[in-house]
Amino acid sequence: MLNYSFLFLGMQTGLQSRTKQCKLCKETLQEFTPLKTMLAAILFDLDGTIANTDPIHYQAWREMLIGYGMDIDEPFYQSRLSGRTNPQIIEDLLPQLSPEEGAKFADDKEALFRQKAKTTLKPLSGFSELIKWTNTYQFKSALVTNAPRLNVQFMLEVLEIKEVFDIVVMPENGIAGKPDPAPYQVALNRLGITAEKAIALEDSPSGIRSAVGAGIHTIGVTTTHDPKVLQSLGAFMTIPDFTDLQLWTLLNSSVQEDVAYLGY
Repeated sequence: MLNYSFLFLGMQTGLQSRTKQCKLCKETLQEFTPLKTMLAAILFDLDGTIANTDPIHYQAWREMLIGYGMDIDEPFYQSRLSGRTNPQIIEDLLPQLSPEEGAKFADDKEALFRQKAKTTLKPLSGFSELIKWTNTYQFKSALVTNAPRLNVQFMLEVLEIKEVFDIVVMPENGIAGKPDPAPYQVALNRLGITAEKAIALEDSPSGIRSAVGAGIHTIGVTTTHDPKVLQSLGAFMTIPDFTDLQLWTLLNSSVQEDVAYLGY
């Protein structure tokens, strides 16, 4: 298990001494430093990023679609469902449904997801430490998700993170869903920052496309897709979870640069 006091810049030891201790840290700094301005915010996806919900969603979709003669497998789920909004999925897979029938199908599917997730949902390793880090350095944070409102409320409550984010952006009130860049553009506008001052964390191709399309430096979380897939779509780094040393090296280096910029 990682010692997060070791990772927090200035809390125990500086980035320079850590870099001397670990060749990986040095290589990481050289390879992953796309930030040219002061970092001000971290933008999070929800499903598959904060928590690995895809196995639960897969089971819920599989049970629902069997009733329509579709016995999907995991590769099909990854390529056709993961990261997309329910209206996009239903229009693609069940075009015979009326808008009302499609809406009811989506509601029933999400109710099944919440039933299955209630006792199994947990955040990815390192998430709570990352949130503590953002608070320590007074970073802004946003949740940018394709999930329906009831799922968002459910997950924030179950994961006990209702008060974590400065803003939450969902595909409603005329906001297009991912892969459109609109959700991330809205988040940037509401936070009052430019894309160069943010990092996005995403696990799905649609999410990567959305964040990269908004001009945000994007880190791929490999809970649901191969790192090479996410990198090919524009992720400049991939991590398995929030304990990854590359992530902490990058974040701590950005804080060190900010302090130097301020003249301390």
